Amino acid sequence: MKNILLTTVAVTLTATLAMADGHAVVRMGTEGAYPPWNFINDAGEVDGFERELGDELCARAELTCEWVTNEWDSIIPNLVSGNYDTIIAGMSITAERDEVIDFTQGYTLPDPSAYAATSADLDVASATIAAQTSTIHASFVAEQGWDLLEFSTPEETIAAVKNGEADVVLADKSYLSDVVAQDDDLVFLEREELLGGGVGMGVRESDAELKAKFDAAITSMKEDGSLNALITKWEIGDTF
Repeated sequence: MKNILLTTVAVTLTATLAMADGHAVVRMGTEGAYPPWNFINDAGEVDGFERELGDELCARAELTCEWVTNEWDSIIPNLVSGNYDTIIAGMSITAERDEVIDFTQGYTLPDPSAYAATSADLDVASATIAAQTSTIHASFVAEQGWDLLEFSTPEETIAAVKNGEADVVLADKSYLSDVVAQDDDLVFLEREELLGGGVGMGVRESDAELKAKFDAAITSMKEDGSLNALITKWEIGDTF
């Protein structure tokens, strides 16, 4: 699923957004591997909370949008280099990332991060913890000085716990909830973490006008309640 790259149309990379039918064409970059935030459905299309949210934001901003997928560990470099125009991929707003790219206002509040393991009797401080590379979870584990194993995809973190390579996985609870519910061998630990400053769209620092358009669209969705409705529908976390 991670190797699927959606190329709706061939686009020549330029410093400015392309145009179609009088509207700017915005390439929306996502991972396509982190349900319910974003995933590839049976039709091979980007789906999930962020697909529905992104389409609505583009409609409100009067932008024509196309979706592409990119592996997580290179998602910021490929935004900066122009392979797409936004990141909308469950990316938490952090000071470190904000030094490289710009963020819109958050479209979700910070999502609790949870630990999933094969046994509830586990001390995370003495465990080997699996986390996806280049995430707030991997950074948190490293900052604690705990034993960290990093993996390129969320599925690999789960597999590491299942095959005994790691003792526990740390990830967004919204992602782990379905995983644990569908796997009798996995349980949540009582301990949770609250990391990051909520999730926002990433844009290049030079794209202030694009950022302003999406900020306005996010604000309008907050004000009319439609953003909270999507958050509730996809069980992402707390509403605004």
